Amino acid sequence: MPDKIGLAKSEQVARTLERDIRAGRLSNGDLIDSEAGLMRRFSVSRNTVRRGLELLSRQGLITTRTGIGSFVTYDGATIDSAQGWTVALSQDGGAVETRLLGINAGSSRRADQRLGGTGHYLRIDRLRFCRRTGQGISLERSRLPWRDAFASVPEQGLAGGSLNATLAGLGLTAASGEEIAGIIPALSAVDAGIMQRPAGTPMLRLERVTRDTGGEVLEYVESILDPARFGLRIAF
Repeated sequence: MPDKIGLAKSEQVARTLERDIRAGRLSNGDLIDSEAGLMRRFSVSRNTVRRGLELLSRQGLITTRTGIGSFVTYDGATIDSAQGWTVALSQDGGAVETRLLGINAGSSRRADQRLGGTGHYLRIDRLRFCRRTGQGISLERSRLPWRDAFASVPEQGLAGGSLNATLAGLGLTAASGEEIAGIIPALSAVDAGIMQRPAGTPMLRLERVTRDTGGEVLEYVESILDPARFGLRIAF
């Protein structure tokens, strides 16, 4: 019982400090109050404070330096993919890298559910991660209904590491599409392992269907996104 209470209090410490960081009350580079100060503020033990700080560190919001203290490492920047991932990632100061997890042909239950059928797909899985923390910020699973033009892609890979460039080389262009934004209340153990995050972490989910100039489905994508780096922006 004491352990469960301690965990709940550590989460409370972490969430309160996280709100301060995201609201700008604590800025990038600021030194967080000392452990003794946090103990007084939250009326908790030193171990509880340390567990709370560890939760923030896992999210990439702070960095703790032995003998000095904990500093905010979140700058409030988000990633805007409207111009394409290559541009978006280059604007992030080189702190984000993309890792190709797999490219092959096969089935996809999730794509079948969204597209209303049973199909064969070109499957591309990619992880984008922060080099500073080693944690994934997006896990993207692309499923493209199979076309004969895709036959060489699994062996040759993506042109310049870009799916858009690969499709353009095949004479395929996305002309229209729709996106659905939602949440994942608790990250699965499998995806948590891939993204190097605690299982159960809440994440954003973005699903996108794009169509070619003829109206045929070109790609279905499910992306699992770090809510600290991504958000929904609506122009009206």
